[in-house]
Amino acid sequence: MRVMGIDPGLTRTGYGVIETNGGIMRALDVGTVRAPQGQTPSVQLLNLCLTLERVMEKYEPEAVAIERLFFNSNARTAIRVGQASGVALLACAEVGVPVFEYTPTEVKQAVVGVGNASKEQVTYMVRTILRLEQNLDSADAADALALAICHGNAARFRAAVDLAEGEAERAT
Repeated sequence: MRVMGIDPGLTRTGYGVIETNGGIMRALDVGTVRAPQGQTPSVQLLNLCLTLERVMEKYEPEAVAIERLFFNSNARTAIRVGQASGVALLACAEVGVPVFEYTPTEVKQAVVGVGNASKEQVTYMVRTILRLEQNLDSADAADALALAICHGNAARFRAAVDLAEGEAERAT
C-alpha cells in the first residue's frame, strides 16, 4: 500500500510518500513545497496544487492522509492553512485519490505513543520507523511522513478488523 501524507501550509507544505509491505514501511519520497518570497497567495496556491498533483501522479498513492484543521487563535494563520488545505484536497480530487483526515493528536499518538509529543519526538520516531539516515528538510516534511504512517497503521488495523468480522460471519 502506498500512502501520501500532506501537512498543509501556505508558505511551507510538507509531503511524504510511504509504502507498506508486510508490516514494513519505507519512504519513497519526502519534501517541502516552499513558496518563494513575493509571490501572490493565488500563485503560491497554484504552485502548491501543481506540485502535489505531480507527486501523486508519479507515486500513485492509494490514499492521502492530511492534517485535519483545528482552531487556531491567529485568524490569519488559520485562513492561510485553510486555503492550503483546500488546495491539497482539490489536488487529491483531481488525481482521484481518497483523502483521510487525522488530528495532530491522533498522529502523535500513532507515531510516538503519546498525543502531546514534541516535534522533535515525532521527527525522531518517523526517522526510526522508516529507517531514514538523512535529515528531513523541515518539520513539515516529518509531519507529512507521520501522517502517512498514521494512516498506514490505521488501514492495517481496519483490514484486520474486517478480516476478523468476515471470519466470524462465515463461522455462524
